[in-house]
Amino acid sequence: MKLIIINGPNLNLLGKREPEIYGSETFEDFFRDLQLKFTNVELSYFQSNIEGELIDKLHEVGFDYDGIILNAAAYTHTSVAIGDAVKAINAPVIELHISNTHAREEFRHKSFIASAAKGVLFGFGLKGYELAIQSFI
Repeated sequence: MKLIIINGPNLNLLGKREPEIYGSETFEDFFRDLQLKFTNVELSYFQSNIEGELIDKLHEVGFDYDGIILNAAAYTHTSVAIGDAVKAINAPVIELHISNTHAREEFRHKSFIASAAKGVLFGFGLKGYELAIQSFI
């Protein structure tokens, strides 16, 4: 099984950014733990703060991977283009958010990705990534 985690803007700051919401662990450290936990999965990771790079990565992997875990971060609520990219590819996508977006500002309640996603996970912290992987295996 071949899965990829694609993280969007500001998620490169995990471990530093708003630890009361996002925790104190870096994503790189967490990702290494995921790879050790799911040895039967070929797991890769991509992060960008640039909308077009996220779209390019979805296009690149969206026909060859068994699944995509996408945390588009704030682009979830603003990017029709990322939503369209998810609709255009074959690989199933799990939309994921570390925080409970419905407990935050009103604008975070709308997703341009959810309607095209296999499922949506939010509010489980980094544990959500494990749950998303488990949904594919």
